Order: sequence, then structure tokens, then C-alpha cells
Amino acid sequence: MIDKVGGINPLNNLQNTRRTNDTSKINTGSDSISVSEEAKKMAEAYYLKEVAADTPDVRADLVAQIKEKIKDPSYLNSDVINSAAERIMDSYGL
Repeated sequence: MIDKVGGINPLNNLQNTRRTNDTSKINTGSDSISVSEEAKKMAEAYYLKEVAADTPDVRADLVAQIKEKIKDPSYLNSDVINSAAERIMDSYGL
């Protein structure tokens, strides 16, 4: 009869272990990471791709403003047409 001899208590081993309060073995240094330049560039490219995907191709507010301006007959004059033509030429590097 094992229980009469003293029994088997699975917690005896845990209760008998001594815990040390020795803090000299604990590493108190801080963790750090290093991110490569390639990873930074890839993260920036990913971010810009997401921004571009979320940005509409046509800005409806500007289109509406321009439509209103064109409705005004005094808006389209030679100065406005020349200015628009110059901007188009400049954008093509001509």
C-alpha cells in the first residue's frame, strides 16, 4: 500500500525547489533591431503604392470648378488659352 508509506505527491518536487533572488544573472539590457536601407526603401515604395491606389485618378472637385469657369463666356480669352498652351508645352519639356 503506497499511500500508507507516505504517498506520492507530485507537488513535492515543486514545493521543495528553492527560488533564487539572484538578479545578477538577469540581462537588463534593452532589445534593439536594425533595419537595412533596402528594407526602408521597400517600405517607402509599398506605402507610396498604397497611397497611389487610394487616390482617385480624377479629382472631381477640380473638374467641377473648371466646368463652372468654362461656362462663363468671359473666362475663355486669349490670355487663358495662351497660359494653358504654355503649361502644356512646359509639361512636355518643349
